[in-house]
Amino acid sequence: MFQLQSKPVIVTLEIAPSDMARFNTLRELYFPSHANYLEAHLTLFYRLPGMEAVIPETLQQYSRRAPMALQVNGIVNFGTGVAYTLYAPALEALHKKLQVAFEPWLVRQDRQPLRPHITIQNKVTSFKAAQLHAQLSATFTPFDITATGFGTWEYLRGPWKALDKFMFQE
Repeated sequence: MFQLQSKPVIVTLEIAPSDMARFNTLRELYFPSHANYLEAHLTLFYRLPGMEAVIPETLQQYSRRAPMALQVNGIVNFGTGVAYTLYAPALEALHKKLQVAFEPWLVRQDRQPLRPHITIQNKVTSFKAAQLHAQLSATFTPFDITATGFGTWEYLRGPWKALDKFMFQE
């Protein structure tokens, strides 16, 4: 059960474990080990107030739905790392609804349109990021993964502490 937190809460999209295994393996291979203290994840909101009961209530409400198919449609080099991008119109629509519900508490970053991605490399030189991007892009074929719910996390100045999950169920 979700407990109200004095610290900000991060909201992620839960992905089927069998789908996330691929991204976690790549993250272990390519993310600098000194900075790799998280598993692969897809962040929906970076900073929501942990003391607002409406946050878990809203996530519970919007989890009353079927699991959602997402297409991993590309690989992006963002300068200091590499991420897989997702084509997910249903997720983007859901995110917009959550933005409306959370509007009073959104920080600037959380007000932006969602650009869903899963980072597998970060905190490297632009040369290393370009190398990995070229290597992965050479054999990339789009594939589907399944979103299964929402996760909430407490930020601990590096690692995150899992708080609760709101699994999709019709």
